[in-house]
Amino acid sequence: MAETSDPHRPALSILIKVRGTLPNLRPAEQRVAELVLADPAGVSESSITTVARRCQTSETTVLRFCRAIGLGGYPDLRIALARAALAEESEQTSGQPTTGQIDPEDSLADVVAKITRADERAIADTAAVLDLAVLERAVDAVATAPRVDIYGVAASGLVGADLHHKLHRIGKISYVWTDPHLALTSAAVLQSGDVAVAISHTGTTVDTVDTLRVAQQRGATTIAITNFAGSPISEYADLLLLTAARETTFRSGAMSSRIAQLALVDCLFAGVAQRSYDQAIKALESTYAVVRSRHGE
Repeated sequence: MAETSDPHRPALSILIKVRGTLPNLRPAEQRVAELVLADPAGVSESSITTVARRCQTSETTVLRFCRAIGLGGYPDLRIALARAALAEESEQTSGQPTTGQIDPEDSLADVVAKITRADERAIADTAAVLDLAVLERAVDAVATAPRVDIYGVAASGLVGADLHHKLHRIGKISYVWTDPHLALTSAAVLQSGDVAVAISHTGTTVDTVDTLRVAQQRGATTIAITNFAGSPISEYADLLLLTAARETTFRSGAMSSRIAQLALVDCLFAGVAQRSYDQAIKALESTYAVVRSRHGE
């Protein structure tokens, strides 16, 4: 099971926590979560009985939802949501887009504003949920590993390729596998001390989950990068690094999630490069110079 240091620290926005937990909740609890996300101000001002009625469920379910997101009870939820509602109200008065929902009547300027704002929030929210103690352990593992194998498919595979490229440029032996069969055969020959990094926004991609499971069985240190703490991939992750992306219209699984993953990968890479700073700088300069020589006059 993945290790986290302090998943419910006060600085973490309650709405980010709810989004990350929602897929793992029971159906009735999911209805409570959806209401919380849709109307945080309204819920903060409502009794538990009113919320239960609006969600067509029981007060007991609302309490279970509170505990599922790490709160002691409903009063804690109301306080946290009141703070979140104030923050969202401040954003609304600033004139910035509050969601990435693209509507048919939006101008191109509106589309640009919504997309760039969604990407900005994905990075900021990811920074809010990022557990620095776990990140440090991941940096240690990658920096000392004789071999790092990276797994991901589709958009997550592109992020995996970016991490591989960065590590390769500083002389770190790494491989990226986006084909499911090649990924499994790669994981099957890993050994203790090696590191397996699996990237999956949902944490439910069967090919990636299975590959990380094999890597863990082989004794490798396993790292998962995902948006959802309780997703299946977390079961096979020794270290869990969380993103906090909100998908928007036309972009499911492809853009805001990738932006958040890339930001997290940059943090991991920078930490690894910093451990051997002079050597990394020299390697980066060498690789830049040899490619620059191909640019022509």
